[in-house]
Amino acid sequence: MTTAAIRSTLRGATATLHRSQGTKSSSVLVDASRAFSTNHYNVVVDKFVSSPSPPSASASSSSRQSEFLRHPNDVHDRNSIYADEDTRSLGGITASVRHNWTKSEIASIYTLPFHELMYRASTVHRMYWDPAEVQQCTLLSIKTGGCTEDCSYCSQSTRHKTFVKPTPTMKVQEVLAAATRAKEAGSTRFCMGAAWRELGNKKNAFGHILEMVRGVNGMGLEVCCTLGMLTAEQARQLKEAGLTAYNHNLDTSPEHYPNVITTRTYEDRLQTIANVREAGISVCCGGILGLGEKETDRVGLLHVLATLPEHPESVPINALVAVKGTPLGDAAAEDEEAAADDGIANVDAFDMARMIATARIVMPRTMVRLSAGRLSFSDAEQFLMFQAGANSIFNGDKLLTTDNPAFDSDTALFHKLGFVGKPAHAGPRVAPMEMLGEVEITKVKGMEQQCA
Repeated sequence: MTTAAIRSTLRGATATLHRSQGTKSSSVLVDASRAFSTNHYNVVVDKFVSSPSPPSASASSSSRQSEFLRHPNDVHDRNSIYADEDTRSLGGITASVRHNWTKSEIASIYTLPFHELMYRASTVHRMYWDPAEVQQCTLLSIKTGGCTEDCSYCSQSTRHKTFVKPTPTMKVQEVLAAATRAKEAGSTRFCMGAAWRELGNKKNAFGHILEMVRGVNGMGLEVCCTLGMLTAEQARQLKEAGLTAYNHNLDTSPEHYPNVITTRTYEDRLQTIANVREAGISVCCGGILGLGEKETDRVGLLHVLATLPEHPESVPINALVAVKGTPLGDAAAEDEEAAADDGIANVDAFDMARMIATARIVMPRTMVRLSAGRLSFSDAEQFLMFQAGANSIFNGDKLLTTDNPAFDSDTALFHKLGFVGKPAHAGPRVAPMEMLGEVEITKVKGMEQQCA
């Protein structure tokens, strides 16, 4: 379906507000010259309730599945459909995609009473997403250990004495075999990670990685890489090879970052993100809880992400898995009470849910990924995080060098919670609440255009 067709289907009658009360329905024509907002810069030119017809309830399960309306797979195409959208409202909650959040605004959301935060986040999630659809990703370490960086949480640094032993880059066929196993287990996105600071002049290794990307893409899987810092040219070549997304986490706030890593700057990370975006690759960028950060640092990380020129296509939220031999791991092991006071590896399900919920509210169209540390949470705790707005997981036996739930466990979890996996190279489902006509959508036009 074309973007125009999707826009038309979701839009319904151009200036008609559909309301239904019991069995009585009415339509109200909206005067395009009427301002519904006192916003100095924008005037509302259209306000309506989404009203496409949903699939028939009497249809078979497989038939209903095929009738789900999906957004375009490309994040830029998806966003263009809603370029003139200002706000969405459902159940007394109003949300919008904004890039001008202040830290105080995000802090006021993050510190809401937990029950209120969860309600808001879950409602926002249902305005923009189908909560039943969760993407399954598999992450493979294609080059483990031997990294020269000093990230104080990482078991792969040469500066720390951990259980991880450096290994050479995997062969192309080994990686493709692993991707095949992941696909057979239900994953639709395959991510490859290499332990080094940057690609730099690793021409031979980069050539092999391009082969891996082409091969995994050729299987019908989406392809993600996390390879450290990239130049603009390297990003361009990865895009041409078929790379879907690039992961490059900011980890924490700009203020706390120097306490965690000194071998690359925050600006270095932001430049790689800019190079990836410029190449047309989706950005996957998030952080880690449990690095000794304060709540203000968690808010600060979300503030950076939510004020980027484009929100990341996905935001992974990780809980630190403390590894013996790393500075943070040893601090947690030597003095558990002090480490807890310092926020080192002291992350519970409520911390994760609060971070996920805040990310969902301030970046409504972003996929939020429940990532490292998931093994430490029960099924019920993971459900809490899905209710907060997470709609993607990493599955498989390993998440780089730390344990992760096995494929079979995740299959059972999906069955228990009634989730379905998102197909590869398919856009996300249109939110059922939008399809059912429950979401009130306000569209705007710039004041300058309106007066021209």
